[in-house]
Amino acid sequence: MTLQNTKTLRKQVAPFEKSTTKESIWQLINTVVPFITLCYLAYISLSVSYWVALVPIVIAAGFLTRIFIIFHDCTHHSFFKNRRANRIVGTAMGVLTLFPFNKWGHEHSIHHATSGNLDKRGTGDIWTLTVDEYLAAPLRLRFAYRFYRNPLVMFGLGPIYEFVLKNRFNHKGAKKKERMNTYLTNVLIVALIGLLSSVVGWQSFLLVQGSIFLLSGASGIWLFYVQHTFEDSYFEENKDWEFVKAAVEGSSFYKLPKLMQFLTGNIRFHHIHHLSPRVPNYKLEEAYKNIPPLQNVPTISLAISLKSLRFRLWDEKSKNFVGFKEVKALAKNRISRSSKT
Repeated sequence: MTLQNTKTLRKQVAPFEKSTTKESIWQLINTVVPFITLCYLAYISLSVSYWVALVPIVIAAGFLTRIFIIFHDCTHHSFFKNRRANRIVGTAMGVLTLFPFNKWGHEHSIHHATSGNLDKRGTGDIWTLTVDEYLAAPLRLRFAYRFYRNPLVMFGLGPIYEFVLKNRFNHKGAKKKERMNTYLTNVLIVALIGLLSSVVGWQSFLLVQGSIFLLSGASGIWLFYVQHTFEDSYFEENKDWEFVKAAVEGSSFYKLPKLMQFLTGNIRFHHIHHLSPRVPNYKLEEAYKNIPPLQNVPTISLAISLKSLRFRLWDEKSKNFVGFKEVKALAKNRISRSSKT
């Protein structure tokens, strides 16, 4: 991709960066109202059986994922034209999803600015080592990395870590505005939990909301993981790293059924979102259909995406992801090549 092409591509996306208040309000209504209704149905269904309640719980988890997308857009100030409106709605959606607006928004902006940059990993991304880094790492670091990349840990313990621990505390050096927003979010979350527990009982609260958060959290981590972890993704050292290439080559287009596309807030057009975070989620598909170059990008289906579970390490030499089983073979080949030279 030439410099001229990258400039043209960003200009083509620019017209879709304007939010529409009417569409944003309608999305709030068709997302939050069904979510609250489904939660109510889940609590009512508990009187029959948890397995009956599981039906509205699973659907509610999908709508909570959609609520997170609204929160996510607000942190980019793309959901409303007015920054204050984004902040207010974003903070409210952050309470429902257990994410502090300023803290998460700060970390996520770093992710956008460094995605695919091998020299700037570590903030707002999935922990990824290169093959050479893994082979040179001490045994305890290898064990920690393999534990972290285990699907049961990443998608099972991951949501618990995100919801209960990580997002309750500010990072070192956080500014006052960010710290106060985190404190406010935590207070509102505690108040909401206390209110719901007093109405439905803490056992029912844990059964319903706990299940919803675990399912939604796992799906959220999966979406983030699979849209950056595919076989021929994009990773470069800082000297060779390019923002537009990282966006369109290092973020996938995830082919999903219409219902899943709705519940995930068009996040399947992840390459467009990374190219321009100011495009609201409800205009991503329109941009995709009207800009042909954005249709010729790494594309993954549901079936293909499952294969990404075996992608654990980035091989800088072959420029693709490999699994742990392939590392031994790669190590032997490199040793034999070095011995011959």
